[in-house]
Amino acid sequence: MNYLRNTTSIRVLTALLILPFTTCSLRPPEAEPVAVVERALDLVGDVPLIQAIQVPSASALLEVGVQVFGTAQKEAGEYEIGDWVFDEIIQKETQFLPHLLKNTLVDSRQWGAIRVIPQSDPSLDLFVEGQIIQSDGETLELQIRAFDSSGREWLNKTYADQSIQEEYPESTRFTLDNTFDSINFIDPFQDIYNRIANDLVVVRTNLGEQTLDDLNLVTDMLYASDLSPNTFSGALKENEDGLLIVDSLPSLDDPMMARVADMKYRHHLFIDTVDEYYQTLYEDIQPAYVLWRRYSIDQITEIETSQQEANRSDYGGSSGFLSLSQRYDRFKWSKIFEREFNDLAAGFNNELAPAFLELNSQVHGLTGTMEQQYREWRGILRKLFELENGDLTPDATE
Repeated sequence: MNYLRNTTSIRVLTALLILPFTTCSLRPPEAEPVAVVERALDLVGDVPLIQAIQVPSASALLEVGVQVFGTAQKEAGEYEIGDWVFDEIIQKETQFLPHLLKNTLVDSRQWGAIRVIPQSDPSLDLFVEGQIIQSDGETLELQIRAFDSSGREWLNKTYADQSIQEEYPESTRFTLDNTFDSINFIDPFQDIYNRIANDLVVVRTNLGEQTLDDLNLVTDMLYASDLSPNTFSGALKENEDGLLIVDSLPSLDDPMMARVADMKYRHHLFIDTVDEYYQTLYEDIQPAYVLWRRYSIDQITEIETSQQEANRSDYGGSSGFLSLSQRYDRFKWSKIFEREFNDLAAGFNNELAPAFLELNSQVHGLTGTMEQQYREWRGILRKLFELENGDLTPDATE
């Protein structure tokens, strides 16, 4: 499903794009002097991805989960004109950006299976969660935290980068005769994802093989404990650093562990399906999302240029007719800009609505949002495990 190939959709988005740039040709007057406090961003710069030349050892091929991102919450007084319209776009980014990170981890060839998932999962070795602090066509800032199944924190830092218009090729200006080239398109903020991937590899390397072997055992027993808390209650304990370690390990021929392995296999088939849903969503919304980002950086550049021209005006401080005319034009321009920018945001959200409905369609007969289906599936496996072992108790179910 590719919505931008639909002729009607292209015409709608093209029309929405033309309007704001037409209005921006109205020269805005000199802005009122305001005190602006800008945060200094520590930009990642140009970052080549570290790719494995040889396949890492079995213990290093950790299974990774990238959770759907969160967003920084604004206070009521922090909202500006039209901000509420863009909240819906940010919510779409929370499910789009994690896939860019996942693709980068896959390209590094440093890990085992990597999946985008709606929430934390005890069957995975390494877990990455993120929060979107700032995101537009020019700037991306993410807070990233990574931790493993033992509770060890790998990363907890902010990553930021800025793009330039040249990083958005002409193929991102969609017209009837110009098709978006998704295969060769490089995300303008790819350096952020490269830096995150590289940082994870550095941490893994510093842990050493024995720690990674122990981590794999912790993951196995953590998932067993999640399946049947009563049966495996004494399998893990915390060490002096507050990290989980294996306290008692069943024998290799224990039939109970064979059932755990079978349940884990079923669960991974399910989360593979969930990841495929997120992959489809990513492919469906990528053209529209890149168009939105291209429009965003064009608008930012246009506003900055207009303000610089207005500030060079010789009569901005006059109290006469020219000053009054400027102020009226500024008011009129701001209202036009607000309306057209909001219209574009609404068009973007409407364009992608079918893709998000598809994301939350039924998986294996489950219902509700993807997060609700995920929780329901884990509950089903717990009940099934207890039934197969003849030990169904109220404490073992959700």
